[in-house]
Amino acid sequence: MSRIRTLQIYIITRLLLAPIMVWLVTTLVFLLLRATPGDPVDSILGPRAPALVKQALREQLGLTGSIWHQYRSYMGQLLNLDLGSSLVRQGQTVWGVIQDFFPATVELALLGMTIALVVGITLGCISATHPNSLWDGGGRLFGIITYALPAFWIGMLAQLIFGVWLQWFPLGTRFPITQSPPQGPTGLYVLDSLLAGNWMQTITSLHYLALPSLTLGVLISGIFERIVRVNLQKTLQSDYVEAARARGIPEWRILMFHALQTALIPVVTVMGLTLAALLGGAILTEVTFSWPGLGNRLYDAISLRDYPTVQGIIIFFAGIVSLASIAVDIFNAVIDPRIRY
Repeated sequence: MSRIRTLQIYIITRLLLAPIMVWLVTTLVFLLLRATPGDPVDSILGPRAPALVKQALREQLGLTGSIWHQYRSYMGQLLNLDLGSSLVRQGQTVWGVIQDFFPATVELALLGMTIALVVGITLGCISATHPNSLWDGGGRLFGIITYALPAFWIGMLAQLIFGVWLQWFPLGTRFPITQSPPQGPTGLYVLDSLLAGNWMQTITSLHYLALPSLTLGVLISGIFERIVRVNLQKTLQSDYVEAARARGIPEWRILMFHALQTALIPVVTVMGLTLAALLGGAILTEVTFSWPGLGNRLYDAISLRDYPTVQGIIIFFAGIVSLASIAVDIFNAVIDPRIRY
């Protein structure tokens, strides 16, 4: 069987398995929410509300039937791409919640990923080209520390130092509450302000975005530093690199145009899945910085027992991760002829 044929079968199989994965996640979240203590009706009305009022609200929200009845009803909604409505925010659908809060998460994730790639690849290259040196030891130590440090602790420390003591960065929002935020089709303040040609809004948006994205980017940069260092060291010892050196090619050209391109192939895989996870909500970072993204909204929905919002956001996240995983696998299969499925 030809490689193209096997690749086609693999892609079709992955596409067919993706809905099954999302369904399993949906079912697990549905059951876990109802198995944990707490009552969404109490979150809405309070524990002292009359029993008749609580019962009427449960019937209105569809929480009176059996678990199986609720599950069938919810899965029927999902087949129509209906994620339901928020129990706490009356009149707002879950799709509306995603539309309102997801752009902030996208903005934070994209800038955080950019910072992580720049820092991680740079330090990885320095460590790989200076083996067994202080540079190499410092790069390995950086990778271990950033991977091990908890995001919430670093976030609070960064806010204390750079936001409270030095007052270099603002805290707790995306834009000054005394000013009108950028308006545009994407909901991304930096991009919308650039499209409108408003440079002051662009600078302000970046100023508010800088501290959480720097914190997030530095924390995940250690992953890329370790991957680049290991793969680049192996690549620099390969035969074709030695042949390039024998031909008198400058070392920087060998690094940039020969070794680094090969070493970055696994980085693409990790980058795709990491970006999907970030888009799925860097919950700890968003909650720590009070960043109004979808991860922060998920945290609030869990606290308030808002079943439809929690289920809808997690399904949305699962779909993003599933699609990113498929895209990464297809990309690797296309660019690397050694892969067989």
